[in-house]
Amino acid sequence: MAVYFDHRIEAPECSEVPSQVAWHSTLPVLAVASSSSTSGGNVDLYLQQGEFVESCHVNRPNQPTVLRWHPIKPVLALGWENGEVLLLTHPSGDQTVLPNTHNASITLLEWSSSGSRLVTGDQMGVLAVWKLDARGRLQGNHLVKHEYNKPLTCCIFRPAPPGDDVAKLARASVSGDESALDKFSWKGAPLKMGPQEGLMFYVSTTDGKVYSVDERGKTSALLSVEGSILKLFYHEKREALAVITETLMLSQYTLGPEGGAQELMKVKLSSKSGQNTDIVWTENGLLITATGEQVIRLWDLERDDNYVLSLDETLGFERGEIINCVSYCAGKEILAAGTSHGRIAMWRMVVQPGSNRNDTKGQWKLQTPTEIEGNVIQLRWGSSLNLLAANSSSTVLILCEHVMSAHFSQQVAAVQVTPSQLSIAQYNTGMHLTLQSDIHIKGVCVTKDSVTVWSGKQVTVYELAGTALRNTGSFPCDSHVVAVHDENLYTVEPNRVQVRTPQGTVKQLLTFSKTEGNPVLLSVCQAYLVVGTDTAHIKVFDLTRRDAKAHCNAKNLADQIANLGALRSVKCNASGNQVSILISQVNGRPDHKVYFYDLEMDTVTHFDFFTGRPSSGLSQREDSERQQFQVTELSGRCPISHFWDESEPRLFVCETEPISSESLSASHSDTVDISVVTLFCTQEHGLLLQDCYPKPAGLQALLALDVPFYYFSCKPGERDPAEVSAPASASPPQTQASRRSSAPVPHLPHMVSRRALRDFVGLENCEKATRDAMLNFSFYLTIGDMDEAFKSIKLIKSKAVWENMARMCVKTRRLDVAQVCLGNMGNARAARALKEAGPEPEAQVAMLAIQLGMLEDAEKLYKGCRRYDLLNKFYQSSGQWQKALETAENHDRIHLRTTYYNYARYLEAMGDKSLALTYYENSDTHRFEVPRMLQDDALSLEIYVNKMKDKNIYKWWAQYLESQSDMETALRFYEYAQDYLSLVRVHCYNGNIQKASEIANNTGDRAASYHLARQYEGHDNIKQAVHFYTRAQAYNNAIRLCKENGLDDQLMNLALLSNPEDMMEAACYYEEKGTHMDRAVVLYHKAGHVSKALELAFATQQFSALQLIAEDLNENSDPSLLARCSDFFIKHTQYEKAVELLVAAKKYSQALQLCLEQNLTITEELADSMAITDSKDLSEDARKDLLERIADCCMRQGNYHLATKKYTQAGNKLKAMRALLKSGDTEKIIFFASVCRQKELFIMAANYLQSLDWRQNPEILKNIIGFYTKGRALDLLGGFYEACAQVEIDEYQNYEKALNALTEAYKCLSKAKDRSSGQQEVRLADLQHKTTLIKRFLQARRLYAEEPGEAVRLCEALLEEPELDSAVRIGDAYGFLVEHHCQQGSFQVAYRRLEALQKLLPSQNIRYYISQESLEALQKALGVHMGQGDRRDSEREEDEVEEDLSLGSHQGN
Repeated sequence: MAVYFDHRIEAPECSEVPSQVAWHSTLPVLAVASSSSTSGGNVDLYLQQGEFVESCHVNRPNQPTVLRWHPIKPVLALGWENGEVLLLTHPSGDQTVLPNTHNASITLLEWSSSGSRLVTGDQMGVLAVWKLDARGRLQGNHLVKHEYNKPLTCCIFRPAPPGDDVAKLARASVSGDESALDKFSWKGAPLKMGPQEGLMFYVSTTDGKVYSVDERGKTSALLSVEGSILKLFYHEKREALAVITETLMLSQYTLGPEGGAQELMKVKLSSKSGQNTDIVWTENGLLITATGEQVIRLWDLERDDNYVLSLDETLGFERGEIINCVSYCAGKEILAAGTSHGRIAMWRMVVQPGSNRNDTKGQWKLQTPTEIEGNVIQLRWGSSLNLLAANSSSTVLILCEHVMSAHFSQQVAAVQVTPSQLSIAQYNTGMHLTLQSDIHIKGVCVTKDSVTVWSGKQVTVYELAGTALRNTGSFPCDSHVVAVHDENLYTVEPNRVQVRTPQGTVKQLLTFSKTEGNPVLLSVCQAYLVVGTDTAHIKVFDLTRRDAKAHCNAKNLADQIANLGALRSVKCNASGNQVSILISQVNGRPDHKVYFYDLEMDTVTHFDFFTGRPSSGLSQREDSERQQFQVTELSGRCPISHFWDESEPRLFVCETEPISSESLSASHSDTVDISVVTLFCTQEHGLLLQDCYPKPAGLQALLALDVPFYYFSCKPGERDPAEVSAPASASPPQTQASRRSSAPVPHLPHMVSRRALRDFVGLENCEKATRDAMLNFSFYLTIGDMDEAFKSIKLIKSKAVWENMARMCVKTRRLDVAQVCLGNMGNARAARALKEAGPEPEAQVAMLAIQLGMLEDAEKLYKGCRRYDLLNKFYQSSGQWQKALETAENHDRIHLRTTYYNYARYLEAMGDKSLALTYYENSDTHRFEVPRMLQDDALSLEIYVNKMKDKNIYKWWAQYLESQSDMETALRFYEYAQDYLSLVRVHCYNGNIQKASEIANNTGDRAASYHLARQYEGHDNIKQAVHFYTRAQAYNNAIRLCKENGLDDQLMNLALLSNPEDMMEAACYYEEKGTHMDRAVVLYHKAGHVSKALELAFATQQFSALQLIAEDLNENSDPSLLARCSDFFIKHTQYEKAVELLVAAKKYSQALQLCLEQNLTITEELADSMAITDSKDLSEDARKDLLERIADCCMRQGNYHLATKKYTQAGNKLKAMRALLKSGDTEKIIFFASVCRQKELFIMAANYLQSLDWRQNPEILKNIIGFYTKGRALDLLGGFYEACAQVEIDEYQNYEKALNALTEAYKCLSKAKDRSSGQQEVRLADLQHKTTLIKRFLQARRLYAEEPGEAVRLCEALLEEPELDSAVRIGDAYGFLVEHHCQQGSFQVAYRRLEALQKLLPSQNIRYYISQESLEALQKALGVHMGQGDRRDSEREEDEVEEDLSLGSHQGN
């Protein structure tokens, strides 16, 4: 909350009527041009508070026409009506007159953006461009001079394009951006460092022409409009030039790179004719005009939108008040307007939460006006301090914004309402006073007996004496901060604090060393004063004695707090042992932490509102959900003010705002989400979060904490609706404190509101004992010590106290404590609701909040636990229907229709039937609810029925018409509703039974057909009755009529269509009648009475029917019936059916015997059905015997796989393997042997696998060896290895592998048990002998390469062995010798060896042993033909083939 201090300029006597004002853009220096009838024209400079700068007074006999400040330097350009242009420098007062260039009145002065160029223009159309150096000094004569022959009106420089961002380019270069590197390289274009100065400008004339002047001074015509040009603006975002003429015609032109202009738009601005126009242009494209009306007109050129702002009489404006001038402050986003009644209206740009910032309409908020004297004709914002100058024709006032001062202490609150007025509230006495001071109040400090105000130059003390304020002292003092305790005032000056009396007498000096710095901050709490210095030192003084004594040494916080720039605020608690500190960081931004200095422990801790945690984490013993909730609620914020409770040293409160709002201007403070956070601060437990809640709407700022209340200042013009027992009186006394005036002070609204702490809601007026008990309870509850918490309140009997504690439990989420509180309150209903609230703790806490009337907390909790169904019910119960609908549509769609229905019921109860109708339709209950709701309004109901075209509504309306005896219309609506039953019923009622029959036949409606059948039966039309009973599927009625009327043929068909009971009745009817027995059998069978059907079929010899019945027999049928049926099928040679029936009758032996006798194939399904597992029907032995018999039968039939399965089920795995071996399924044999893991099966499987081509399949070879090994048949394995060795010799002549195989055979036989009484030793000796012979033969082969002779000798010796051929083939030995002799050229010897071989093996083909090359060499050397043996052998092979063919032909015959 802010007020504006107005300072009247200290104008010299020679200056009379101010005509123009101009602020420097950054410096707080104001130029004022005025005229005097005696001395001519004057220009004077004034400082921030209106101080006159004597050195800068300029006087000329002519009148000043234009004032323009240099954009950077303190240089003012002055234009006079005689054509003189003067440069005035502040503060030296140096004056530089430009060379005489103009002879007519100066009409324009314009600086370039950096001030290096100055453009001057006059009434005759002469324009000159001047150059100035960096210090603002003129550089020679003009650079350019142009004559346009028409008066010049406006000039505007075109901004230069933005330069390169060096920091961004550097980052891009580091990341490898080649284009960025090129800009830093000498090869590229020169780098533009920062913003460049645009030297091109546009100038306009009174004949509507605009000229452009480029950087070299060359001028050219740009565009032309009708009428004299009033203003030129450049729209930087669109790169467009806006032109406004005297007739307020606005044109926009886009500017091309070549210098041409193209019209973009043209519009006539609204205005009041014959009035002066003040036009303001903002950087964001907003055009603001004041044309002597009661409104301000705004055109948003970016969004092509326009709107008006008007004055509000409720804020103090008068009817008919005219707005003369406007000015806009971009820094604060404030629009100021001066009125004809001496008021300054200010609109502040306020962004509402959730609104679009780009939507400017409706975001201007009108503030309370500032009143000055006279008619305000000119307003100007300026300087970096955002000062406002107001010209009221007679004088100029400088308005400076000041944050309204406020203070609370000892139940007295003071809030500033105007620059010199305070609103004072005494809560002990209930008095409300106003204080009018004769100084501008920059600060206030109150105690129970006094009010102290100061302006920075003077301090005034007032005594509170009942209903009056008495000035007890006033003295000059430059201290910008003052503190008060009892009768002492504390002021600051360099390196010390002065202790003064109310009259200003210095009683004591509290000195600070140079290192400790200058005191800048003071704060008093109870009897302790804390002082903060500009070097970040703090020091606490004890004020309990006559003189202030140091309570601790000065503490340098810079040693404890990193990145500390300066202290913002310091406060101490009531016991003086804790000091809270807010700081600014080195970069000037406020720190996110609140720091706490413990004087006794000499430690600094903090609570970080950025993370939502203290320096040591949350100290409460809480569950993780609540802790996470509080951290989320507190995080991302920054403290803005802080206070200690005036009597409770543990209790601390802090105002926080979101961090994002730090970057917003102060104009948005109305919408910032301010939170009030309360903490307990103790040495033992550190910082404990006690409460956090948003600042209530309508309140400005926190003033103090004094249990049981928070104290807030109110926003001006807004009364807090929830103010709790604010002090008031029907006629509050008003005191004129200024001795110079006794005028009555107008009534002021209450400016202070207080809010009870969460723990004290309902206990605002409790006594001190209860207050202390509640504080202790809250503290112990916060630290989780429930025993101490209950001890502190066990003596309290007040239900209000317990209810308050229950409310506290909502905040702390302590359901256990809440149950105790509800018990002491006697609130059984709330206790039951809490118990039934659901499993989620948040939902239970929300229900507790509802029972206690804390609806906002309940809503927040339901949202937190995402129980949108309960939130929906809550909204409905509390009448918040729009929120309920929104919740149902977005989160609780399962209850969407129910919500619509409940809302419709509510609307109906409220009398809003049209909207209720819509929501009944949304809930899909309109078919019943809308007719019910509109039944008293027949016309509206008929319109609704015809509109909806809904079948159900048509039916309801038809029934209504039928009740009114309007049968024709009812029939029409029944037809619309397609209610055929009602159509038939009404037609029958009307006697039009033929039409009813057509409807029933055409639609096939069962209900209609049944009704019509009843009608025909009543008229004895049996045929039609049966027909429509059949269409209605009421077969029992149709059967009844057929039996009664002898319609036997129709009876059979109807009975087959009907249920079993009707079939039984029809069958009994046929049986009793003695005719159509076949029908009776079929019906009994269809009805499920198979035994009765069989008996009747046997009795009447219905064999075809019997066969049909037998198909439905199964194991659940009567065994005797099954036996009879099986005998019947055996007699009729239907053996397969007979077997099925025998199996169903569980006569498995007979069924199996029948299969054997009749050679019936036993399928797997039949075999499984015979292999019953129920021990009640068959013993285990009998079952196994049956399975073996089934398997034997399968073996005879060649079904080996099924036989294997049944043998396995019977437990005879040996027979199962034999059956599997017969099947020849190698894969299953291997699998079965591996699964069964029996010796005999392993051996059988291995023996079988030997019969296969194991030489080509290594997997089979591996299984053979594995099975023999697992079956422990080492003798058989040895024999297999021996066979393998023989195969290697016979087939591949591979004696090495043969030797390995014989070696393995020997190993196996040596391990095998001797079961043949010495035969094993013989086999081992034979194997050893074979092994020896093969080794000798292999040795000869290996030796041949090195010693052929020795190898031949060994081979010849080997031929002399008697049993050589059993180990080494004789042909291989002779072949070795023949090959050797052929290689040696001893062909005769070779031939003799060959002949010896042929004699030993006459039937063998010698080519098996001797290579083709050797035979050809022998044939060539000796001339002997070697093909005889081959031919003889081939002839023998042909004979064998012929024998095979003849054998095959004989078998075929």
